[in-house]
Amino acid sequence: MAASLISRQLALSLQKNLWLSPAGCRYVSKAATKTQVDYDYDGPSMKTTVPGPRSQELTKQLGDIQNVGAIHFFCNYDESRGNYLVDVDGNRMLDIYTQISSIPIGYNHPALLKMMTNPNNMSAFVNRPALGILPPENFPEKIAESLLSVAPIGMTRVQTMACGSCSNENAFKAMFIWYKNKERGYSSPSEEDMSSCMINQTPGCPELSILSFMGGFHGRTMGCLATTHSKVIHKLDVPSFDWPIAPFPRLQYPLEEFTRENAQEEARCLEEVEDLIVKWRQRGKPVAGIVIEPIQSEGGDNHASPDFFMKLRNIARKHGCAFHVDEVQTGGGGTGKFWAHEHWGMEDPADVVSFSKKLLTGGFFHKDELQADKPYRIFNTWMGDPSKNLFLAEVLNVIRRENLLEEVNRSGKALLNGLYELQAQYPGLLSRARGQGTFCAIDACDAATRDRLVQQARDKGVLLGGCGDRSIRFRPALVFKEYHVHIFLNIFNDVLAQNK
Repeated sequence: MAASLISRQLALSLQKNLWLSPAGCRYVSKAATKTQVDYDYDGPSMKTTVPGPRSQELTKQLGDIQNVGAIHFFCNYDESRGNYLVDVDGNRMLDIYTQISSIPIGYNHPALLKMMTNPNNMSAFVNRPALGILPPENFPEKIAESLLSVAPIGMTRVQTMACGSCSNENAFKAMFIWYKNKERGYSSPSEEDMSSCMINQTPGCPELSILSFMGGFHGRTMGCLATTHSKVIHKLDVPSFDWPIAPFPRLQYPLEEFTRENAQEEARCLEEVEDLIVKWRQRGKPVAGIVIEPIQSEGGDNHASPDFFMKLRNIARKHGCAFHVDEVQTGGGGTGKFWAHEHWGMEDPADVVSFSKKLLTGGFFHKDELQADKPYRIFNTWMGDPSKNLFLAEVLNVIRRENLLEEVNRSGKALLNGLYELQAQYPGLLSRARGQGTFCAIDACDAATRDRLVQQARDKGVLLGGCGDRSIRFRPALVFKEYHVHIFLNIFNDVLAQNK
């Protein structure tokens, strides 16, 4: 709290930010002209390797209570600021992964801390109501201030949930209910429907399906897991539904050099989608909905063109399927637009859009016709958390006030250009740099090299994430500036030089 937080020193630190030229030499950055916000640190500061002794001790303690195999290290969130995460060993790291793309405006943002001191907000923090039956008086107003103010085009309805998995799980249920109501002509279910559903039999539990894509990730709950196809560890030993899985386009990079090949690949995948819809209907398991990410994230940061998504949307319409865009990881501004699907330029992009992570709460927007027809059909105890809507409203204020989407586009351009230069300098290590905004990725030559680069970067003070078979993904907060890009590129260049 100290000296490194003083804005005067932070301003001075800008003069020291270094940038990597194509030749690999260093020079003072001329791009970063703005002074750093006064709650951010001036750079990484490492005292131990990560995890350090205290993290290892705490991991051992927790290991006596639960599985700790996924824990990277323990954090000191009180000391974390802005783009920097501090661990319990005093290591300060530039966080370009942000809790798997979940921190919208950095750690301990003053605007959010101030909210905690407002007595008008106290009730929302102290009481967590069962929103589906006993919402607070100001709930409609707060939903309008937060979620509805960023509703995707054509949508005025939103159902709050607690996390990304339950958002998608309940969105799937909404699509199934909509499909069956449409099929039976919106008449009441029969006695047979009601009795058979209680023993998990048709017709009450119909043989419907959701079409998903290889490489997709939509969550780890039972329904979502049937549409998740990114890592074996997610699915092994868990029973699942027999639902159709289409290929997601595997584009070649740079995109401008492979226009014809990529168009052919997307056409192949779209043809397969339509074939699967027909085949599953013939098998008696019609496709009620299609779910897809605008950028496949866990599966390897796989992109497709706007034309692909437009044609996929049309296929869904043609076959009477709901079209569900999963924006749990891509939503909230990281791609340079608040919703990644805005890059498609469509007037009617989706029937359902799910969200969580950077939006702090979970849930899904939907068209009017996907509104549940009876109470308790889309329901759980909490159905979200009113305090998260308060925080989200303030996050949105900060985004607008500080023009953070413009910052994302500036920083994203610098990051992607830097990744292009690094892959040109280290062609044996890196390839396929890609991204929108700061939602970027690059491939290592193999999984072992990827994991080593991520670990070495962490020991030098930069937190990165892996995805897919061998990709490194970048998921910084929206307050990630150009000079943070330069700090990262210099450190990552040092790491790559060690592995050349």
